[in-house]
Amino acid sequence: MRKPLAGLLVAVILSGCSGGGVRAPDEGSSVGRLIGRVIPFTGGIASRGSGAAGNLCGVAGLQGQTIAPISSSTNGCGVQPPVQVTHVDGISLSQPATLDCATATALHRWVTQAMRPALRRDGTRVSRLRVPAHYACRTRNHRPGARISEHGKGRAIDISAIELANGDTVTVRDDWAGSRYSRALRRMHQNACGIFGTTLGPGSDGMHENHFHYDTAEHRGGPYCR
Repeated sequence: MRKPLAGLLVAVILSGCSGGGVRAPDEGSSVGRLIGRVIPFTGGIASRGSGAAGNLCGVAGLQGQTIAPISSSTNGCGVQPPVQVTHVDGISLSQPATLDCATATALHRWVTQAMRPALRRDGTRVSRLRVPAHYACRTRNHRPGARISEHGKGRAIDISAIELANGDTVTVRDDWAGSRYSRALRRMHQNACGIFGTTLGPGSDGMHENHFHYDTAEHRGGPYCR
């Protein structure tokens, strides 16, 4: 006589608990496929092998904390609600980055879908991202009378360098051209287009020669990438 389905699921789940905690089922196993059909796994999944934890903004591998809404007497500035991101897919940031969830999520996508793949050919592991700018109530490029920057809305982050576990530091300023990492930098920057609404770097406008600027602004003609 067949065991009732509910009884089978309980037995499987309890057997998982005996190992010290409940784990997501292995999708490749027959039991995993059975459970997946009855109780779909809805949790976020960090990159395989990253060892990343956290669930900031509902994204596995995005670590930090939610903070109080930011308001400003300057029209156009502020973030509601903001988060402070400290780690992305197991990689630490040089300083906590204050962003909105849409931008934090885009940053996670860039790390996992653009940055890591670009460096994978070199067999390198990333340990830290240098972040020179995130939220700041200011105008675009600090120009008087200009529109409020996406930085002032929590929708932008700048990346100036990537620190590797082998001791190398890849900087946008020094490695964009004439370096063993040049191709990787150009590839990860190119593939940021579409993940972010605005992608700027060396050669874009003279103001971004030493860093990548990424923001989630929406443009009528689609992503703006230079």
